[in-house]
Amino acid sequence: MDALTYAWRSGAYVTRRRLLVTGAFAAMGAVTGSAGTAVAQPRGMTLRARPAKVSLGRRTVSTWTYNGVVPGPSIEATAGETVRVPLINALPANTTVHWHGIRIDPRMDGAPGFSQEPTRPGERFDYVFRVPDPGTYFYHSHVGTQPDRGLYGPLIVADPREPLSYDQEITVLLDDWLDGISGTPDDALRRLNASTQHDDTLRSAVLGGVAAEMHHPLYLINGRAPDAPATFHSAPGRRVRFRVINAAADTPFRVALGGHELTVTHTDGFPCKPVTVDSILIGMGERYDFLVRLGSGAFPLVALAEGKRARAFAVVRTSRRAATPAKDAKVAQLTGRMLNYEDLRAPRADQLPRPSRVVTVRLGMRPSGNEWTLNDRLAADPMRVQVDRGETIRIVLDNESPMWHPMHLHGHTFQVNVNGLRGPRKDTVNIKPRERLEIDVLADNPGEWMFHCHNLYHQEQGMMGALGYGPPPRRGTTHTGMHRPAHKRTH
Repeated sequence: MDALTYAWRSGAYVTRRRLLVTGAFAAMGAVTGSAGTAVAQPRGMTLRARPAKVSLGRRTVSTWTYNGVVPGPSIEATAGETVRVPLINALPANTTVHWHGIRIDPRMDGAPGFSQEPTRPGERFDYVFRVPDPGTYFYHSHVGTQPDRGLYGPLIVADPREPLSYDQEITVLLDDWLDGISGTPDDALRRLNASTQHDDTLRSAVLGGVAAEMHHPLYLINGRAPDAPATFHSAPGRRVRFRVINAAADTPFRVALGGHELTVTHTDGFPCKPVTVDSILIGMGERYDFLVRLGSGAFPLVALAEGKRARAFAVVRTSRRAATPAKDAKVAQLTGRMLNYEDLRAPRADQLPRPSRVVTVRLGMRPSGNEWTLNDRLAADPMRVQVDRGETIRIVLDNESPMWHPMHLHGHTFQVNVNGLRGPRKDTVNIKPRERLEIDVLADNPGEWMFHCHNLYHQEQGMMGALGYGPPPRRGTTHTGMHRPAHKRTH
């Protein structure tokens, strides 16, 4: 078997090339299409949330951004370090930053109404938190429909004792885009709220039926549409670690690299026993890392918008002379072996203790067709799973609704049980309609944590609950400190 599959040598540190690819893409020449690429910044950087005009390829749109770019700047740290990120709100609305997947201090989680008051226009909030676990994460606003604008970016946490051996890293952010083209995300939510129907043409067999709520005009890789795609430069024979993040609001993607197999090594930041497949299905909020030994040429990196008859598209180039693949290039791997949760196993060191009790959470839809529930409750009066510190509980997710849901738990990484076997560690998991799925949660991070569907529109239509430690907190007890007028310090 290729050494790529089982290169787990302790202390086999990655070369400096990660900085060239996940960092200053355009400046260092690692990726072309600079307007849509993440720009590396040192730890301690400032995020300025502000309106901006950005290029998505051949189309320029007005949207809301971090630091005027889409995706937002790449933030990099090493596990165990402290990250300091002041947020300056130059938007016309309240906002926060959520650090998706990080086992974080709840006061820094960016969860309005749960653990933090939103930052008002003209104010500043200092996010200061430790990153305990290495892996692929991202950040985004957690206020209303703002995540379906340009308010997201990658957070990459390096392992100081990286066991994998490879030559280069490429970070890939997937997104669906409508802001500034077909109105705003708020307009889209109003249209959904005014209708009781679902678009039955948006179907996916692998997701058990209707896959999404709407078509988006564009599907992006690193902020670039297929008509002017990002190009990732490498060399033949290199072992490359791809870090793939689905930052979309409403779109699951089927990802494949033309002419290559993918050796999956991590799920939602945590390692898994390596498994080689042709493609991966990645729901909103999920992340996968995989290794590839690149051939010589120019290869299509395709993210098929599942059920939507559209795609995001980029190019991986290892030869200057190779012809650029067409944006609609046929990729045989898209119909090959697809990764399933059954394929994934967490290493022994990441196994959680056996649960001491079981809780059922029912995922439902009310007859209106535009209200999504957890245990028959909407976000205004949310379902709450109560835990005690130190216990492990099993949550049975029972999807009684007619659509699939990517369920995300803040502040924790649970373990998925698949067909009675102990599967991967994850913080976001896909549940198909009429399916029951078990996750084990170790209550090791006290706080009041959001537990919700990561389809943004389902979340906004009610599918938001909580996992909380001990008795419910009094209303109005969210963290309000560390806000200050932005003009006092703006660098």
